[in-house]
Amino acid sequence: MTQIAIPYHFMRGGTSRGPYMNRADLPEDLDTLAEVLIAIVGSGHSLNIDGIGGGAAVTTKVAMLSKSEDDWADVDYFFAQVSVEDRLVDFKPTCGNILTGVGPAAIEMGLIPAQSGETTVNIHAVNTGAKVAAIVQTPDGEVSYDGTARIDGVPGTSAPVAVQFMETVGGVTGAFLPTGNLVDTIDGIDVTCMDVAMPMVIANAASFGLTGYETAAELDANTAFFERMEALRVKAGTLMGMGDVTKSVAPKFGLLAPARDGGTMATRYFMPWNCHPSMAVTGAQCLASCILTPGTVADFALPNASPYTVVLEHPSGKIEVNVAFETGQDGFVVQSAGLVRTARKIAAGHVFISKAIWDNS
Repeated sequence: MTQIAIPYHFMRGGTSRGPYMNRADLPEDLDTLAEVLIAIVGSGHSLNIDGIGGGAAVTTKVAMLSKSEDDWADVDYFFAQVSVEDRLVDFKPTCGNILTGVGPAAIEMGLIPAQSGETTVNIHAVNTGAKVAAIVQTPDGEVSYDGTARIDGVPGTSAPVAVQFMETVGGVTGAFLPTGNLVDTIDGIDVTCMDVAMPMVIANAASFGLTGYETAAELDANTAFFERMEALRVKAGTLMGMGDVTKSVAPKFGLLAPARDGGTMATRYFMPWNCHPSMAVTGAQCLASCILTPGTVADFALPNASPYTVVLEHPSGKIEVNVAFETGQDGFVVQSAGLVRTARKIAAGHVFISKAIWDNS
């Protein structure tokens, strides 16, 4: 045989989808692993025609799972963002939407047993060190995907997956505010650089002459904005201690605008070279934290009570982030962030790649 078969589960997690695989079924060496994932996804073609990717950044993501060696966690979750066309793999960030499917996938793959009723899966996000507890619906001791939970950006309803993110502050850069400032001015634009679940550079849409209500397609077509945004993002990455980020998807970029549909604030999230069609779970936590932190570009009045539910308007609707925080001598401190998402198993079996890329025999 000229091809090898690798077991996988193909799942939607939140508003993203991709293969969920056992880390033990893949090469240990990251360079070889990257080539394997590029082949699986079909990176290098706008339609990913020779792989199982979907031609968009939200459909070229890979989750790799293993039993955790962490005393707290059940499962280690190693994430890879594969580019659509550039044959690049970024192992630096994590993905909260794909993480939504980790609990169900871990049970489906036999990494942990299901309990009767609900199963709590403690997840260690290897890329950033974050700890996340996911509550999966498991009536009769098996994963259920049927339910009434609805998330904007996904048609229909499914069983809820409640995710609570702990220890997400400074996971990549080591600091809540990696530059040490609430606001930095880069290329004449005021930004807040923050690291909560995902390092981000956040600005007001009006600073770029935008309303903040543009569709994802309208923003993607605005090449002048992307040129300004990318130059700013790269400079911010250096200030955040992340080095040269020209080929990295982190830090991500976000825009804020006043709410116009009953939410807390209108938002747009960039991945970073195109606009997310809805909202990333990790990005939602960072944006919500920025909104609640006094003195940032959000300029939002801090609520008196914790936890507080921040409702982010995005191109496909809204997402709610329940943020627990405290204020005191150390200023504003994020303790945890919770969201309710959904997941679904789409397919399971084997994906095939050439032995010329990796021969696991």
